[in-house]
Amino acid sequence: MLGAGFLEKVCENALVHELRKRDLAGAQQCAVSVRYDGKIVGTYVADLVVADIIMIELKVGRVLDDGHRAQCINYLKATDLRLCLLLNFGKPRLEVRRIVHGYQVRGAAAGRGADNPESARPPE
Repeated sequence: MLGAGFLEKVCENALVHELRKRDLAGAQQCAVSVRYDGKIVGTYVADLVVADIIMIELKVGRVLDDGHRAQCINYLKATDLRLCLLLNFGKPRLEVRRIVHGYQVRGAAAGRGADNPESARPPE
């Protein structure tokens, strides 16, 4: 186990190594086209894209906040991808947030974040 306290690039390289051990294709620092109104308006360099369907955004910090989540949602909106895993290696235990673009929560849970299925869980 790598553990906490390493730079983001070290964590990225270790994650890619683990993916390859499991025969999963992961592209590091992958240029992703950003689309607006049907036109390509620029590129974003994703930390990691796995199997051309999952974007992985890596962080090394004390906490993941709403800004990190919003960043992932915006990246998904601007690309053809629907799923982003937001990973924080800055804690002793890996912190993971799964963000799905276009996911809509119905009913009373709708006010807790319509783009994130995690937010559909009832309060504890």
